[in-house]
Amino acid sequence: MANYKEIVTKAVVSKGKKSFITTRQVDINQVSTILGCWVINHHFQGNRRGNDIIIDGSYDVNIWYSFDDDTKTDVFKDTNHYQEVIHMREVEDITGEEIIVRSLKQPNCVKAEIEEGKIVYTIEKELGIELVGDIKVKIEANEGEEDWEEIVEDSSSQIDNDVKEDYIDENVI
Repeated sequence: MANYKEIVTKAVVSKGKKSFITTRQVDINQVSTILGCWVINHHFQGNRRGNDIIIDGSYDVNIWYSFDDDTKTDVFKDTNHYQEVIHMREVEDITGEEIIVRSLKQPNCVKAEIEEGKIVYTIEKELGIELVGDIKVKIEANEGEEDWEEIVEDSSSQIDNDVKEDYIDENVI
């Protein structure tokens, strides 16, 4: 009859990723041209509510633009706060729970344009989530001791005995 043991270990019990697209508009007076748009300072954390992971985060969008008939430039800073919900597959109650959130694709401005005197920009990002917890693994344990392996001397020790160390001295003329 087999003997079983239980091992308690940490393991990823659920894993997922999701892409998000956000479009926002800002009203800046006298914009002539958009010269650039970049995203910095991305911060986030996740919390579990049932089978949903709620990710609260923020990032800053900097829009470099010209105005006054392209004779002057300025940078507009817009801080975006977000709350994203990612539904994970059904997970039993686990102990020692840890939520790991990763930015698989950093927020990036993929489109910025002027529409009716306002700047409209689109941000893409992709987040990955791993739900880690304590799980039990049942394994079969063979408590019988294994036989000792016989170590046989190899023939190299016989060669060592047959070698004459003073061979060179005997053949010197």
